[in-house]
Amino acid sequence: MTTRLTVAQALVRFLAAQYTERDGVRQRLISATWGIFGHGNVAGLGQALVEYGDEMPFHQGRNEQSMVHAAVGYARQSNRLSTHAVTTSIGPGATNLVTGAALATVNRLPVLLLPGDIFATRVADPVLQQLEVPYAGDISVNDCLRPVSKYFDRVTRPEALIPAALQAMRVLTDPVETGAVTLALPQDVQAEAHDWPDEFFAERTWVVRRPGADPTELAEAVQAIRTAQRPLVIAGGGVHHSRAEEALAEFASATGIPVASTQAGKGSLRHDHPQDVGGVGHTGTATANELARQADLVIGVGTRYTDFTTASGTLFAADGVRFLNLNIAPYDGHKLAGAPLVADARSGLQELTGALRLHAHRVTGAYVDEYTLDKERWEQRVDACYEADEPDIRPTQPQVLGALDALVDESDVVINAAGSLPGDLHKLWRARSRDQYHLEYGYSCMGYEIPAAIGVKMAAPDRNVWALVGDGTYLMMPTEIVTAVQEGIAIKLLLIQNHGYASIGGLSETVGGERFGTAYRYQSDDGTYTGAPLPVDLAANVASLGMRVLRAKTVRDLRAALEEARAADTPTCVYVETETADTVSGAPPAQAWWDVPVAETATRPSAVKARELYERHVSTRRRHL
Repeated sequence: MTTRLTVAQALVRFLAAQYTERDGVRQRLISATWGIFGHGNVAGLGQALVEYGDEMPFHQGRNEQSMVHAAVGYARQSNRLSTHAVTTSIGPGATNLVTGAALATVNRLPVLLLPGDIFATRVADPVLQQLEVPYAGDISVNDCLRPVSKYFDRVTRPEALIPAALQAMRVLTDPVETGAVTLALPQDVQAEAHDWPDEFFAERTWVVRRPGADPTELAEAVQAIRTAQRPLVIAGGGVHHSRAEEALAEFASATGIPVASTQAGKGSLRHDHPQDVGGVGHTGTATANELARQADLVIGVGTRYTDFTTASGTLFAADGVRFLNLNIAPYDGHKLAGAPLVADARSGLQELTGALRLHAHRVTGAYVDEYTLDKERWEQRVDACYEADEPDIRPTQPQVLGALDALVDESDVVINAAGSLPGDLHKLWRARSRDQYHLEYGYSCMGYEIPAAIGVKMAAPDRNVWALVGDGTYLMMPTEIVTAVQEGIAIKLLLIQNHGYASIGGLSETVGGERFGTAYRYQSDDGTYTGAPLPVDLAANVASLGMRVLRAKTVRDLRAALEEARAADTPTCVYVETETADTVSGAPPAQAWWDVPVAETATRPSAVKARELYERHVSTRRRHL
């Protein structure tokens, strides 16, 4: 039997019938579609979404990039088992997807992109917004999405949709290969009718596998752990994707091995778990980084070992240090010349725990006492940063975090991606649940926070969801505030005004750039941005987009505003201007290095000094072979 539908109608019906299943739990794979319509998709997918609106919920976006961020936020909160589709027109609508696609693929989070494309038949050529390439007739702007997609296909004939759609679902549900998936849809093909086999629209369940470890690799891993004197676990985002938090807690409790976390892995253990020693790497804690410097075995669980985690190759400094990498992706399992344990994080941890219990293996009491005492010392530093002895003064950024930390419980979700906040959060935040700490630091994309908060709130409607945003990030992408207001999505926006790119300003100073071009100030006579602060009222801007705004001038005001915002059932913003760390104590400085190359030759003293320091750090870098 067949059913005659357009390509777009067939795709919508197909997507509505796709499911995932893991651990016996089944759910929709594509639970909704975001869209901004133009001539490249309005008559195709736009019409199809009207035709089958009862099967496929639709959300109206304001910016194509931010629609992808919302879908990614939803996918992460859904443990990569459910996501959204995003449709755009051709031209700038399609190219605006590129940044969001890169973010999804770097973070290995599934999202389905459905950009319109130029005529497959080329009867109208060139069309509005078409990029003409003289040497190739089959290239369009959508080809920009190829390098940032885990799967890409251009559906130039109706018949081609069936294999393309099935391959797209395969990649979206693959725990190793998932990321952005792009099906480029020429606008004429979208509207073309075809007789589709009814089997194409039957419900399909894609089982997300949990592969166990190879017995030989498992035996070698157990031996490596048993012979290590100072082992350290590095928990990455794969722990969360696998829902392996309980398995990790059991492993850590059974063995006494301390657990440090990457930005993506923070919250793998609660902050008060005895084996949790906080963030690791450039933005990590002194406790975790000192353990990393002295570790003789580093056990990576679901981590990619980015340069922030490894301190650009300078952190793991012990002679003879070895690496054991539990990862579902073989590519990551072999990093740093480590011994791979290729398996699902939960399955692998359970197998390791069981094998080590047979030997009653546990690290020495002296090692446990050492990191426990260091952790207590670090917590005292956190308390000092959060402390606000004078509640009627303007808060520092750490004091802002302290006020929020004192208010939330394990049900709250805190979202951030870029600026100076990731460093403060990784060092200071006390994660109370497995998914409270939502940092997008794989791509560290300014503008992610607000749309991602919308996606997270859609996936977890009963939870308080906070988007923590600096002024620089806010100005990049505030548009989805309108979407939150339109759909009554009660996200909480904590907007921190510090008059510029504070994070990069600080980095610029350390690498000899003298904070050039990083402040939001008027230009001075010498062409630098060192004049008075700009009279920009971001709170008024938020209000103009329809969101309720609570202004806080002091620590006391801030505490009251945060409490009021948390209780609100409508989208609410807390706006606060922070004091600089120059006048009030800020967060502890970086506890490990990060490689940002410094000018090799310069005349300005700041650059010369920065280069000398850079060369000292570079000399400590090593390759682990």
